[in-house]
Amino acid sequence: MKTVDRVLPRIVPASLPEAEINGDTPTMRLFSLLELIASRDQLFSLQGLVDETGLPKPTLHRMLQQLESAGLLQREVDSRHYGTALRLRRLAENLLLHDSFHGAQHAVLRDLVEEIGESCNLTALTGSEVIYLDRVETAAPLRFYLHPGSRVPAHCSASGKVFLAQLSPTQRKRLLGHVPLQAYTPTTLISLEALDDEVMRVRRNGYAFDDEEFLPGLVCLAVPVPSARAHVRSNRAIALQAPKMRMSADKAMQWLPSLQRAAAAIAAIDAGMARDRELQAQS
Repeated sequence: MKTVDRVLPRIVPASLPEAEINGDTPTMRLFSLLELIASRDQLFSLQGLVDETGLPKPTLHRMLQQLESAGLLQREVDSRHYGTALRLRRLAENLLLHDSFHGAQHAVLRDLVEEIGESCNLTALTGSEVIYLDRVETAAPLRFYLHPGSRVPAHCSASGKVFLAQLSPTQRKRLLGHVPLQAYTPTTLISLEALDDEVMRVRRNGYAFDDEEFLPGLVCLAVPVPSARAHVRSNRAIALQAPKMRMSADKAMQWLPSLQRAAAAIAAIDAGMARDRELQAQS
């Protein structure tokens, strides 16, 4: 049994509505600026923020310095652009992890494992790796143990390919183009060109396979959890994992409708929670 646990330097956030820089207190205005930065899949310059928000440059410069000194933002190597820092990324990861450990979403995952008879997990993309938000293990004695919080590479995992297929070629290159794609097995895709061909197939099909690309003897099938908001890419996926001696690719495909139903159920739970939050905010 294997456990994979790596530290990752960057989060790819889900898209959020554009935020205005406002608030009743300086702290809330800092939070509003942080919300705007975290909602975009790009780096920001001081001048770019001035152009977008209309705030005075000295004011924004002071706010960025405060967020940088708090470890929430970091300046990039060119000293002109800012990105999210480790403290903020860890906060985002912890929110995702602790939000999905219990409750209705875990019950969906548990029912899926009872139906399929193999381990299943709920994942999110964090930088160039996939983080396990929740997981239910099979009762079978032979299994690959990966606990919630574990990380696996995006380029050779089924969930990772689901997430990569939702990015543009430019975004994928920015995410993966500056580090070598490690070969974990003889079947790992280790070139961006081959990976691009693969994720195009995933985009067309709506699902992704990992056929012994990360661990020898491990087969995975993953589908995206539909986003609750139109035109916003999914930030989670559901996957089944099984030893190849029990689950061929053809046999895994028989469970594709079950995975898709589970993904739709979790999306419905998300939508219900969003409605509840809106009602609470209005009351």
